[in-house]
Amino acid sequence: MDVVSDAISAVRIGRPFSNRLRVRGRWCTRLSSYDGAGFHVVLAGRCLLLPEEGEPVPLGVGDVVLLPHGAGHVLADGPADPAEAVPFEEMRHVSGGDGPEVEMLCGKYRLDRSRTHPLMAELPQVVHLPHRVGRHPELRSAVDLLARELAELRPGATLALPSLLDLLLVYMIRAWMTEAETGAWPAVLNDPVAAAALRALHADPAAPWTNDRLAEAAGVSRATLARRFTALVGRPPMAYLTWWRLNRAATQLRATDAPLATIARGAGYGSPYALSHAFVREFGVTPGRYRAAVR
Repeated sequence: MDVVSDAISAVRIGRPFSNRLRVRGRWCTRLSSYDGAGFHVVLAGRCLLLPEEGEPVPLGVGDVVLLPHGAGHVLADGPADPAEAVPFEEMRHVSGGDGPEVEMLCGKYRLDRSRTHPLMAELPQVVHLPHRVGRHPELRSAVDLLARELAELRPGATLALPSLLDLLLVYMIRAWMTEAETGAWPAVLNDPVAAAALRALHADPAAPWTNDRLAEAAGVSRATLARRFTALVGRPPMAYLTWWRLNRAATQLRATDAPLATIARGAGYGSPYALSHAFVREFGVTPGRYRAAVR
């Protein structure tokens, strides 16, 4: 696994959910805040996204917008009073009215925010990725495929749509990292030393890593690795590794029935006792109580 894949996998729960919105004329709808990440893909027409904080965001055909922290917002045909917005559940099937039609794919990903990777935490409240010819071709391809699946409802769509939505999330985050003018994690993954060390740790977190071994994998001295990694990531390499191992263990406890000994080995701990001791320091509860509570 790589850092971006791991960061998404650590928080994602279940399958994404989506609805089509097709409206004409004057309209204004509110989407309440939720514990997940929301997204919109404009398939036809134009509209305006009004976030709870910040300036309105004009959206056109082919535009994609991600709300990674589940912030509430309003969608409207143009400038509108958010107080007059109707709930999204009452709007998504409306097709009457005059004027150009607006068609959108609106949906959300369920996320467990108790173990958010700092890469995901750093995403802004609204990530707007306007359609530009030649920019982010993989994102454009995913949007085109989604539009076709929705329009034709071909056999296999029940499996194809969630898979395409998963791809859409990856491509949206990739595109944000490419275009971000500021932010720690785009800088981290563009730094050859920090990125090499993170790739090694995420590829095999259970390996018996030491600072010397990790420095060798990154091709630098131990002192250089410690300085660059800590400055960019915000914690020393071994501290990051411990944090990531315990988060992987928490994911396994929540999502599987694997015995604690199996989870301990996968997280790089020699025994269930060693994992439990470290887990209590990080989460404040034993692995068994954590598993019972999240279920």
